[in-house]
Amino acid sequence: MNWNRIVLFKYRSVIKPIRGNSMSLRLYLAMIVAIILIIVDNRLDSFTTIRMYMDTVLSPIYLFTNSTVQKLDNLSTIFTTNAKLKQENRALRQELILQKSKQLLLMHYKQENTTLRKLLIAPLHHDEHTILTKVISLQIDPYINQIVIDKGWNNGIYIGQPVISDQGIVGQVIATSKYTSRILLICDTSHAIPIQVLRNNIRGILIGKGCNADLQIEYLPQDLEKIDIHVGDLLVTSGLGGRFPEGYPVAVVSSVKLDLPRTHMLIKAKPIATLQHLHYLLLLWKNK
Repeated sequence: MNWNRIVLFKYRSVIKPIRGNSMSLRLYLAMIVAIILIIVDNRLDSFTTIRMYMDTVLSPIYLFTNSTVQKLDNLSTIFTTNAKLKQENRALRQELILQKSKQLLLMHYKQENTTLRKLLIAPLHHDEHTILTKVISLQIDPYINQIVIDKGWNNGIYIGQPVISDQGIVGQVIATSKYTSRILLICDTSHAIPIQVLRNNIRGILIGKGCNADLQIEYLPQDLEKIDIHVGDLLVTSGLGGRFPEGYPVAVVSSVKLDLPRTHMLIKAKPIATLQHLHYLLLLWKNK
């Protein structure tokens, strides 16, 4: 048997009640003293001088503490207000950006509506019908001048079909798939279109020289005296060949020069349609 553990256990069991009794006794004594002091102070005002002295000593501390607390409250209010203002500013900025984006879209839709309205009132022959199409790809460089539209043979599009804008002839279909078609622009070097001068019906072939250059009229009458063409003359489709219907605007004569050594008229013209900025177009059919 371990006698040391038994002795230690007995010692602890003896000490614990003594410590507990001592703390309780102190608490009771403190309460009694406090009650006595309260009674004496109320009856005799013995602590008035001491209390005044303590108030005098502690007043600066009270004032400093109160001022510090007030400043901290004010600082907290400033931080809260600042955070709230930042949040409101952020929300207002987002709202402003949203409204501006809506305004931009509104301007875009307004421009689209204007373009579509022009297309709808574009003059057509009585025996033709059309379908509206949208340009989805544009490829214009010195060698290739083509666009891709969002209509294909599923919509009845066929190779050789003429295409116009609200201003005039744009080109013709050269390839088609189920949902898209490729258009060769009149400015392409491989494109040619029969035209005539609206003023006097002089006919020729308008050849593309690239979209960065003017078109050129070829196959004019050999007799130079009969070539009555001037700058500003409007060139329209002649209808020869049966591909492009007669009478649609194509270009305006921009220069007329006489090539003396070759006794040849060099006549150039600018396309009526803005070929670099095409968006909505019309495909033409002849009614059977």
